[in-house]
Amino acid sequence: MTGKIHSFQSLGTLDGPGVRFVVFLHGCNLHCGYCHNIDVCRGDCNEFTPEEILEKILRYKDYFGLEGGVTVSGGEPLLQAEFVTALLKLCKKNGIHTALDTSGSILTDGALKLLDFCDLVLLDIKMTDDHSYRTHIGCGMNAPLSFLDELEKRQIPCWVRHVVVSGLNDTAENILRLKSLLSDKTCVQKVELLPFRKLCAQKYETMGIPFPFASYHQPETDTMKKLNQVLNGGK
Repeated sequence: MTGKIHSFQSLGTLDGPGVRFVVFLHGCNLHCGYCHNIDVCRGDCNEFTPEEILEKILRYKDYFGLEGGVTVSGGEPLLQAEFVTALLKLCKKNGIHTALDTSGSILTDGALKLLDFCDLVLLDIKMTDDHSYRTHIGCGMNAPLSFLDELEKRQIPCWVRHVVVSGLNDTAENILRLKSLLSDKTCVQKVELLPFRKLCAQKYETMGIPFPFASYHQPETDTMKKLNQVLNGGK
């Protein structure tokens, strides 16, 4: 068995707790307007077996400490659920913490089996209403919410991430809707508001692909501060 891999990051610090080895899988089933990994979704890839990737991971195990480990990201890892399951199984056998970075847009039998080997899920809740999900992301809102329900059922720890785009969802009303969606989910350990960045525009230009969110702007620092206050119960 092999998986289609775009790239690796050996000492990542932004994709889960501690220092992590990040595996970026190739391909995605969505078309997020602000996708910052368009090269991962549509660019070149190489194929590796789970054993070959584990060999790379083990070289960095000493750096993981008590909190670090492996994060499988993308693209969308759930498109290659069987392969990811095999890789995470090997990681667990070697005492390595495992995290899945996903949009939660796929909930097949393969995805359910994969969750048996996840210590943590980094879940993108990309919008807070169904129309925006279908317009800007490419799936209905029920998909990620059903995935979140499954995490809650299994009590798999979850970090929720939500990208804030100026002129689209940078309002207190939007953040209050997000809070409402998550209010009864005890599996959610953290919620992060991430500012939309236009640095990815260069990737689109290089690949000759129009950047769907070219007309949108990055939120101001003060806006992010206020929205985080709303998220955390302040005014």
